[in-house]
Amino acid sequence: MELGLITFADMQSQSVPGQGVNAQQRVKNLMEEIQLADQLGLDVFGVGEHHRPDYAVSSPAVILGAAAAVTKNIKLTSAVTVLSSDDPVRVFQNFATVDLLSGGRSEIMAGRGSFIESFPLFGYDLEDYDELFTEKLDLLLKLNKSEKLSWKGKHRASFDDLGIYPRPYQPSLPIWLAAGGTPASAVRAATLGLPLMLAIIGGRPEQFVPFVNLYRETAKKAGRDLSQLQLGVNNHLYVGEDSQRAANEFYPYYAVMMNRIGRERGWSPLSREQYEYLRSAKGALMVGSVQEIIDKILYEHELFGNTRFLAQASIGHIPHAQTMKSIELFGTKVAPVVKKSVNSSKQSKKK
Repeated sequence: MELGLITFADMQSQSVPGQGVNAQQRVKNLMEEIQLADQLGLDVFGVGEHHRPDYAVSSPAVILGAAAAVTKNIKLTSAVTVLSSDDPVRVFQNFATVDLLSGGRSEIMAGRGSFIESFPLFGYDLEDYDELFTEKLDLLLKLNKSEKLSWKGKHRASFDDLGIYPRPYQPSLPIWLAAGGTPASAVRAATLGLPLMLAIIGGRPEQFVPFVNLYRETAKKAGRDLSQLQLGVNNHLYVGEDSQRAANEFYPYYAVMMNRIGRERGWSPLSREQYEYLRSAKGALMVGSVQEIIDKILYEHELFGNTRFLAQASIGHIPHAQTMKSIELFGTKVAPVVKKSVNSSKQSKKK
């Protein structure tokens, strides 16, 4: 099982309107996080796309291109690319360029996005939300397979027998589909034979077992080789040496972040009681000691048989030094034990 990190590059809004001081510091910190993840031997680092004042990255490919120059082994992916409001041709070209810079370590995680700011920003109608994603994903997949092609669609200008360049260093770019638990997303990914990344942000992981079963059952009906099917799981994470201390350190920042988003979406404020429930042994929030995090990742692996786990480890406005310490613990004490356990389990099943 691969283990890695993702981030949305959360940040505080600018103290001086119109100046990117906070964003500059956040991007600098982000580069340090990616370099540390690579040095620790983690497998993947993903960067999200947002168009809001509380996130520092609107173009993951630019950040990943910079990261490619200062890392050696780690895979570099978007998390996610909001494909519905972007041009698949430019998305492909940008990530092909990251692939060239990194020597074949680029991936795309395509999604519809949990925020909607990019739609009016780039001139798209939310009434076309599903249609946009379906059409643009179809084009992206075709671009990935063919150097030259013709295209005609409803939401992008047509072209005839044109080449799309540059081509990636890899034979083709790995393209994952991101989902939050909507059954249609599982069916789409399975039908197309795409790897699926499931975000488990709230509730209990066991609630998502039917979703994963639907993904695999649909893939089987579509004639896909289930042994080649890849499934990823993503959770919020903060690791400490001591469980209660980690919980106390993380809660104020997590509550502020969740409540800020919650006010926009009509959620009730996050109480400490709810927080403790979420971080309990079978809750979705991975906050606690090294052993607690190991146990929770392995518990999810028992539920889903996932091939990848990505931790969202830099959340809200938690100080950079604390984030780096959490990443260090994840890379040095959590990931090796999880990998060893999963590999041992695989060997036992083969006997």
